[in-house]
Amino acid sequence: MKNLLTNFMQDESGQDLIEYALVAGLIGLGAVTAMSGLATRIGSAFTSIGTTLSTNV
Repeated sequence: MKNLLTNFMQDESGQDLIEYALVAGLIGLGAVTAMSGLATRIGSAFTSIGTTLSTNV
């Protein structure tokens, strides 16, 4: 039983999976943040174009 507990405490096989999950989460968070800022810019650009077209027609 002691050997089983010692082997369990020294096992690091799941560590890589957790690191990859954290990196993927940070990349996802950065992508969402960038896309929300980009969506605001695109929306205002289309609004400006629409306003310009409706006043010039």
